Amino acid sequence: MSTEQSPAPETSVPTCYRHPGRETYVRCTRCDRYICPECMRDAAVGHQCVECVAEGNRGARAAAPRPVLGARGPVAAMPVVTYTLIGLCVLMYIVELASPRVVLDLEMLGLGVTRGGDLVGVAEGEWYRLVSTMFLHDRDGSLGFTHILFNMWALYAVGPALEHVLGRGRYLALYLLSGLGGSVLLYLVEPYGAAVGASGAIFGLFGAYFVVGRRLGAPTGPILFLLVINLAITFSVKGISWEGHIGGLVVGALIALAYAYAPAAQRRLLHIGVPVVVLVALATLVTVKTLALT
Repeated sequence: MSTEQSPAPETSVPTCYRHPGRETYVRCTRCDRYICPECMRDAAVGHQCVECVAEGNRGARAAAPRPVLGARGPVAAMPVVTYTLIGLCVLMYIVELASPRVVLDLEMLGLGVTRGGDLVGVAEGEWYRLVSTMFLHDRDGSLGFTHILFNMWALYAVGPALEHVLGRGRYLALYLLSGLGGSVLLYLVEPYGAAVGASGAIFGLFGAYFVVGRRLGAPTGPILFLLVINLAITFSVKGISWEGHIGGLVVGALIALAYAYAPAAQRRLLHIGVPVVVLVALATLVTVKTLALT
């Protein structure tokens, strides 16, 4: 009896779908096509081909970075708040050059008398002076143009980093409350004295920069040196309101301590609560001083 031998089964070696001449046994984990080493891209599991990776990248949305110290919302690529504050100060300086009367109407003044004999100042209900003064600068006083020049340089130097770490809302609260702290201390110590400038807010940023830098393990030597130099100038140059500088520094450092060292479980509560408590405390001090003057 004769037996017929069946032909051997045909075998073929798989090749890369993009490079047919290259043998491979690796498949893309998404489309299951064979891919050679040149076409492989590492994936969470296995490998993917270049087309699947490109398709995945088109559909993926990159997660926006968030402030380092736990603020809600994404970090802005541009420090909008810092640039807006600089713009407002420069704009007000131009207005001052056009109309010197603006300084008399908006500068920090606890209680004063106009040439016509009218009483003006915070004690007379002009509470807006506590805030408006931080957007004004000496036009031709003892500091002149160097006043706004230094303050805007300092704001540009330290502001963006703090805005990035804290987020816009907390950064703006820090700036405004620091400036307000400087105005309030001036009102308490020298209610009949007048002053202008963003220096109180700037000193608050200096203090916050130091506190946050220590918390994050960043070098704090340069900001400490800058702070010491400016404090020396504050107490040695005639015509500078030391009350504004010290008041801003204390308030800024205090709020920054809450921002930087709040426990994770109470972070949101303290980040909102501490600035509110500081605002209420400052408003109370102003009210008490006003009652004493009137």
